[in-house]
Amino acid sequence: MFEIGDKIIYGENGVCIVEKIAPLDITGASKDKLYYYLRPLIGTGQYFAPVDGGAFMRPVMSREEAESLIAAIPGIEPAVCHDNRFNHVDAFYKELFKLHTCEALVSIVKGLQSRMSSRKSKSSRAEATMRRAKDMLHGELSVALEMQIDDVERYIQEKIQSE
Repeated sequence: MFEIGDKIIYGENGVCIVEKIAPLDITGASKDKLYYYLRPLIGTGQYFAPVDGGAFMRPVMSREEAESLIAAIPGIEPAVCHDNRFNHVDAFYKELFKLHTCEALVSIVKGLQSRMSSRKSKSSRAEATMRRAKDMLHGELSVALEMQIDDVERYIQEKIQSE
């Protein structure tokens, strides 16, 4: 069970902060069932996840895990969908997001960067998918490395270039 103040990965929503653990404060909701009240690190709003539910939740990686991930980035293969049909490409990346790993996010970003650089026109869907993967990845790394999210990409580039 997570505690109030914990930073966790919640499904495909990225880093969230546990703000409260309590029954839902909604008329008609059971007062016997506890929920995490989650605030996303990126974006606005609030999520409510049953404490005993089946949604994917895990703690944010440690600083050591983040540094190891960054060191491994050059060796992570880009995710490449060899089918150009829109719905197949979309499904391909959705499956990678469902892995809930930073390695999968790196693979998505690398694959989409390659895909977009080889095309004459930019796909707004590809750009949105890459932004989502970067936001999730950089959000978790910013928490693990205790830095501003806007500094993460530069930090990654500097670490990779120095090795």
